[in-house]
Amino acid sequence: MVFSVVVAGKGIDALSLFPLDRVLAKRVRAGRLAVIDPGGMRHDFGDPLADPDVVIRLHSPRVLWDLARHPSLQLGEAYVDGGLTIERGTLRDLLRIALVSQDQAIRESRFYGVLRKLGTLYHAKAATNLIGHAERNVRHHYDIGQAFYRLLLDRDMQYSCGYWRESTKSLDQAQTEKKRHIARKLLLKPGMEVLEIGSGWGGLALQLAREHDVNVTGLTLSRDQYETSVRRAEDAGLQDKVRFKLLDYRLVDGSYDRIVSVGMFEHVGRPSFGKFFGQVHRLLKDDGIALIHTIAKMWDPGPTNPWIRTYIFPGGHIPTLSELAPVVERSGLWLTDMENLRLHYAFTLNAWNERFQQHRAQVSRMFDERFCRMWEFYLQGCEAGFRYQELCVFQMQLAKTIAAVPITRDYLYTGSPAFVQNENSDNVLQLRSTDTRRRR
Repeated sequence: MVFSVVVAGKGIDALSLFPLDRVLAKRVRAGRLAVIDPGGMRHDFGDPLADPDVVIRLHSPRVLWDLARHPSLQLGEAYVDGGLTIERGTLRDLLRIALVSQDQAIRESRFYGVLRKLGTLYHAKAATNLIGHAERNVRHHYDIGQAFYRLLLDRDMQYSCGYWRESTKSLDQAQTEKKRHIARKLLLKPGMEVLEIGSGWGGLALQLAREHDVNVTGLTLSRDQYETSVRRAEDAGLQDKVRFKLLDYRLVDGSYDRIVSVGMFEHVGRPSFGKFFGQVHRLLKDDGIALIHTIAKMWDPGPTNPWIRTYIFPGGHIPTLSELAPVVERSGLWLTDMENLRLHYAFTLNAWNERFQQHRAQVSRMFDERFCRMWEFYLQGCEAGFRYQELCVFQMQLAKTIAAVPITRDYLYTGSPAFVQNENSDNVLQLRSTDTRRRR
């Protein structure tokens, strides 16, 4: 790609974009970006022949300095507050330029490794997520009004990554497939006791009870989710099989055949990873199975995007495999299966954004235009992160014993949970009964 910087127009003072001009000259590595400064002068950056082609206008000198000082935080703030408007192209185009360029520029920096380590150390302290803090953080996002989420989500109110087969045509179908994919990995049998950590609005718990005749205890810190889940269980006649608790996972007791957590681990906070997996180990029966479904990053342990952390998910931390593996190892749990759902969340976020745009006028009446711009930036920014940066989704299947799960993955695709024990079955059973120690 040819890279060039052009300042267009007669008599234009190059300092009129200072200090942002220096940042853009170094960082615009994908597409072409034209910036109209507060004085009305246009400045072009990037490859003049490349796509996407975006023109933005900055409305105050302060925005120049804010963007130059902290672009990862201030790009979202400028868009939401109206200090930056898009005159050609779309927000999705702008985010593609920003995220792809950011990745390339940062990785070429001599100070990249040092900056990431400093950011990780600072964020680890900020994302401690004590019990009271965790409750406030959850309610900040989930208790903004169920009427809004009903406009955005599928019929079952699944607020996590769907599972998109090649034949999947709709968001509702993708979310149903996700729940059934998870159920297959849990190898459920009638009468089992299941704990769901982060039960949302109750859809997964109700489907597991209805389709597999299991008893489910769901945990949430959102009052709206709790009240809705209890009501849904009563309406479905499943209140004897599914119960919900407004309770932190660190405070729950009991013994469970299966533990499942979908889209909650991102809220745990890095300093609490050991407590989370330790609690899974403590609550899981010796022959039990757990399934942890979480947003993750493919490389570079470090802090969550500062705009997302500030405005959407305070206290959150997106883990990498290098952060998860040592903690799982110390917990004494077997990692019996690991799946990386690449691009599935990009498709899900795209579907959510389409529904959001269909109901945008209604959302604006419910809240205001600033709220709409914030959610546009959140949904489209996260989609870009899954398409162009390092975001993905891990599904970790865990067990206490080596033989708790079939030794092949055939059961995920044939629908049969059974596996044939061979002449070594006695050894397998012995392993089941003895390999329950917890390594320190």
